[in-house]
Amino acid sequence: MLAIHSNKPALWIMAAKWEMEDRLSSESARQLFLRALRFHPECPKLYQEYFRMELMHAEKLRKEKQEFEKAKMDVGNLEYAEEILTGELARIIYKNAVSIIKSAEFHVSLLSIAQLFDFAKDLQREIYDDLQALHTDDPFTWDYVARRELEIESQPGEEPPAMKQAKAAEVGRREERCCAVYEEAVKTLPTEAMWKCYINFCMERFAKKTNSRLLREKRLERTMVAFRKAHDLKLLPEFQYKQWIELLLRRDFFKEALEVAEAGMELFRDSVTMWQMKLRVLIDSKSPDTAVLFEEAFVHLKPQICLPLWISWAEWSEGAKSQEDTEAIFKKAILAVTGVDSVTLKEKYLDWAYRSGGCKKARAVFKSLQESRPFSVDFFRKIIQFEKEQESCKMANLREYYERALREFGSVDSDLWMDYIKEELNHPHGRPENCGQIYWRAMKMLQGESAEQFVAKHAMHQAGHL
Repeated sequence: MLAIHSNKPALWIMAAKWEMEDRLSSESARQLFLRALRFHPECPKLYQEYFRMELMHAEKLRKEKQEFEKAKMDVGNLEYAEEILTGELARIIYKNAVSIIKSAEFHVSLLSIAQLFDFAKDLQREIYDDLQALHTDDPFTWDYVARRELEIESQPGEEPPAMKQAKAAEVGRREERCCAVYEEAVKTLPTEAMWKCYINFCMERFAKKTNSRLLREKRLERTMVAFRKAHDLKLLPEFQYKQWIELLLRRDFFKEALEVAEAGMELFRDSVTMWQMKLRVLIDSKSPDTAVLFEEAFVHLKPQICLPLWISWAEWSEGAKSQEDTEAIFKKAILAVTGVDSVTLKEKYLDWAYRSGGCKKARAVFKSLQESRPFSVDFFRKIIQFEKEQESCKMANLREYYERALREFGSVDSDLWMDYIKEELNHPHGRPENCGQIYWRAMKMLQGESAEQFVAKHAMHQAGHL
């Protein structure tokens, strides 16, 4: 298999694993890894698994040797090479690997493997020191080094804190140490990517549950300060302005949220997201300027990216304005939004019509839109559903909706045909005699697989009726 599929690293790994675990031959496993690396000299996975294998082999030999020594047996005639027992072979693989694959993520992956083996403390320290020396200019390194502080106890050797307050204080101290590393990181590496790591860390810690009010407040303050500093340095990307505003809104800091939204809009004038965020601040703070800003947004932004804003405007209007105002917005939107985006808008308009004026209103909106292609199947399914929810559900209306839906989707949607047949069979005013004709129309219109599905569903339905 390897002769034919030598281009698949996963197979080499499987073969080496089998030699190691089933045939207990570390030498054969080693030879396979060396051959594999000749074919794939830059494959990270091969280095990782080869490194792991050598460490596992060393650990196994160390345990064996201990057992023999415990039993006071003579190990003089057994082969226990010092370089294997101390993990020196694994160290050589590590050195070779990082000289070829120069990536902080890869470096950390080897460290994570080494950390699984207690005897390899010196190797772990060496890998960690090398990481900081070789990858100082990579945010990933700083992020990893900072987060390690969370795992390190403040006073090694002491009892872990028992009281809840003591525990919270200990967590607080660890987070402080993490942030000290991040603060150094953003000075050494003042880039957007580095600030992103720092802010992500602050947000993650703030999202963690805690009963300590002090810890919660400290986390919030730290997050706000990090956002503010990155903003002052002009190193905050658009999506983080959004995160910042959302955080401020959750705390009801409307004034600050508005300031941040305005600052974000200055930087990203053509971003729908930033306009949406500013509008969200105005809506949440019940500002009288909301409608004016919606109008302004549509003047400023390209029409093809405005769908989310039209939907937001209609949703806001439904809660804050009259039915006429909301309908006027939907009508404007239908004229402004074209192509595939308009599909969602039509569904929203129909939903709103049913919510605000019942089936009569929904029918009227459907009628006004029935020639405005493109549609979705859901658009027709909604109006069918609304009709069926009425006590006086009219079969004539259902027929019209099915016929219109089939005009659009009759060649691809076998379920529509099937449901139409069921409707004629089950509705009090249905005409079961129409079903044969509908079946033959479906067979003529449906293409390929859809036709086969339809025949199968129809046969199952017939069997059920019999």
